[in-house]
Amino acid sequence: MQHTQRLQTFAVSAIVERVETFLLDLPTIRPHQLSMATMNGQALMLVRIHCSDGTVGIGEATTIGGLAYGAESPEGMKLAIDTYFAPLLMGADASQVPALMARLNKAIKDNRFAKCAVETALFDALGHRTGLPVSQLLGGRVRDSLPVAWTLASGDTARDIDEAERMLAQRRHNIFKLKIGRRAVADDVAHVAAIKRALGDRGAVRVDVNMAWSELDAQHGLAGLVDAGCELVEQPVASADALARLKGRFPIAVMADESLTGPSSAFALARVAGADVFAVKTEQSGGLQAAQQVAAIADAAGIELYGGTMLEGAVGTIAAAHAFATFRELQWGTELFGPLLLTEEILAQPLQYRDFQLAVPDTPGLGIALDEDRVQYFRRDRKQASVAAPAWAAPAQAASAQAASAQA
Repeated sequence: MQHTQRLQTFAVSAIVERVETFLLDLPTIRPHQLSMATMNGQALMLVRIHCSDGTVGIGEATTIGGLAYGAESPEGMKLAIDTYFAPLLMGADASQVPALMARLNKAIKDNRFAKCAVETALFDALGHRTGLPVSQLLGGRVRDSLPVAWTLASGDTARDIDEAERMLAQRRHNIFKLKIGRRAVADDVAHVAAIKRALGDRGAVRVDVNMAWSELDAQHGLAGLVDAGCELVEQPVASADALARLKGRFPIAVMADESLTGPSSAFALARVAGADVFAVKTEQSGGLQAAQQVAAIADAAGIELYGGTMLEGAVGTIAAAHAFATFRELQWGTELFGPLLLTEEILAQPLQYRDFQLAVPDTPGLGIALDEDRVQYFRRDRKQASVAAPAWAAPAQAASAQAASAQA
């Protein structure tokens, strides 16, 4: 009877009545160092889609260091949605998510991160309309929780070891990814080796170079990482061709990340067996369904899977979790720790991280609710002028003070 009721509910359409976007600036627990930027906070672009039946769906898009990582920024995504996406959405049948996304893809080139946010909001609203979680709308989950790695990116070896020990003691993470690529290759390898020695068999160690190495650097680096006990290296070089040449030269898994910009790039990389592992990111893929397509291509090609992150907040993180829960295989777990890097909670009930896993909600839509008071407080357009700058651009000393306060 319940199934019949849900099908009847599903048959009822709703019209998109309003598209709302806004920016949130949230501080991080510590500076987060990558090869291309040091983040002292995170700026989130949230979109809410209001429908004629009263349902509201929420989506999120963000990036790393403003424009340091790629061509989209939270500010640019907000402008694109307000100016170009919203007119195409207004008055459309909100229940026809694939058809709506096809319309957007035909009319708007690229803008993959913004499209992911809009698609997420549409699926969230549809989930509330049908009583189904997003993972079921995406075809059905095969797992209810996901292993979650923690990224060590303070840049200080002793501090990273202390941080890893705390995560192990709290049973929050036992997989650690180290951000390297800013220092000389030998120094980076020594940093990784010291952390692996300290953790031993209690924690797996991986690295992300974020394309910082030349191909020759990578040959030296991968050899050293093998000796250090590192099990995986993510995007050590920028070129997909160079990545393919490195794969198989050393007994360490080579993972593609920045080389993956959606299904077409996944097919091109799979065709030349250019990686051992794909880091699938919902935003980078262009949406939840596009991420599933990337995963299917990898699966068919015998390439293993990892659920990546753009350091999304809670909304983007749980949206990705719903998508990753549907993957047939997820051999390398996920990196969905983004909300844990932030000092502030914007959900009424925080996401559930326990026993090294993130639980995927089984309630309608994304299975989350915003804490509206907290959201209003951190909205950029409602902040005092003294803190109105993007969070990622905040002075390092201010972020350090916030981190110390949060840890006290």
